[in-house]
Amino acid sequence: MTDSPITLPHFARAMAQPSRYKVLYGGRDGAKSWTFGALALLRAVERPTRFLCAREFQNSIRESVHQLLRDSIERMGLPGFTVTDQEIRHNCGSLFLFKGLYANVRSVKSTEGIDICWVEEAEMVSEESWRVLLPTIRKPGSEIWISFNPRFETDPTYQRFIKSPPPGTVTVRTSWRDNPWLSEKSREYIAHLFMVNPDEAEHVYGGEFARRSRASVLSGKYSIDKFIVSDAWFGPYYGSDWGFSVDPTTLIRFWLDDQGALYVEHEAYGVGVELENLPAMFDAIPGAREYTIRCDEARPETINFMCGKGFQCIAAPKGKGSVEDGVTWLQSRSHIMIHPRCRHTADEARTWSYKVDKLTGDPLPVLAPGNDHCWDAIRYGAQPLIGAGQFGEVFTVPGIGERQAKEVW
Repeated sequence: MTDSPITLPHFARAMAQPSRYKVLYGGRDGAKSWTFGALALLRAVERPTRFLCAREFQNSIRESVHQLLRDSIERMGLPGFTVTDQEIRHNCGSLFLFKGLYANVRSVKSTEGIDICWVEEAEMVSEESWRVLLPTIRKPGSEIWISFNPRFETDPTYQRFIKSPPPGTVTVRTSWRDNPWLSEKSREYIAHLFMVNPDEAEHVYGGEFARRSRASVLSGKYSIDKFIVSDAWFGPYYGSDWGFSVDPTTLIRFWLDDQGALYVEHEAYGVGVELENLPAMFDAIPGAREYTIRCDEARPETINFMCGKGFQCIAAPKGKGSVEDGVTWLQSRSHIMIHPRCRHTADEARTWSYKVDKLTGDPLPVLAPGNDHCWDAIRYGAQPLIGAGQFGEVFTVPGIGERQAKEVW
């Protein structure tokens, strides 16, 4: 082990004490995941421990805390670990397993001998998943660690572990101010957001519940639920927004039906993604190399790079009024269904808003800055449809079927 001291937040001491349930919750950048990750690795070095790292949705290992643990091992200088694509082992006998809860109920129920189950992004965990998971972690002395950002007071995780916590629960609410690893640049950005958009800042970084108000761009328009893609739907369609500095890069896959509804099926989301890592990020979305991806035209060099890597990226033209037209098109959908695994798209739907008059509280016809990167990607992906009727012109091309013809713009 490194001789250098290992820095941990002040609340880590409480989480290091034996307890059946340990809960870290609060806003983004509150050091919840990094703290649990560091404590897990230190425990793994100390004595043989079998970990289950779970989340509601995990289509690939990239969507787990696998990379976070891998980075923490290097950052903390911890010896004795063997990291593979699917698991992490320590030479004292410790083991980290990674599973998604949704659609893996049988696999989770058959997992035996777990000492510590860490449920990350627990705000997304359904009541059904909790009912399956909790009795599965039954080894004497076993613990369940829970980290999440609050969404709504009615969410199952909040109700179970904050509103009515079971006996043996240790709970700590964290914020970005508690994070010893947060960069000065991030602190400046968050402080600025609290000044220019306090409602968004309180939800995203303060851990307050999302507000539903007249100022919300998509108020009453969307819901968050699982769905199965229908053969009768149009799509899939893809749109991407390139990140700048602290803004995220996003890729969204979505569908439309003949009733005017929009279905957001998959998202890729990353802050500070280097150019050479973009292909791997895009490959996490099914079909990303097979369909046209309409992208923010502001980064032609990035579009050219991605085309050179085998993606069909093209620029979505932006002109005067294009943002307003796109917002109007989104608001004209009969309904917007967001799959729960698209958590950033859902978060933005809750907090994307118009500016509000400081004296009257009335919404103004001006969009508040930021918090719309996933929806920008959707606007780009739908660009040929905006202002061209519900689906644009439907026409036939010799040699392809009717379904494929409807997908041609």
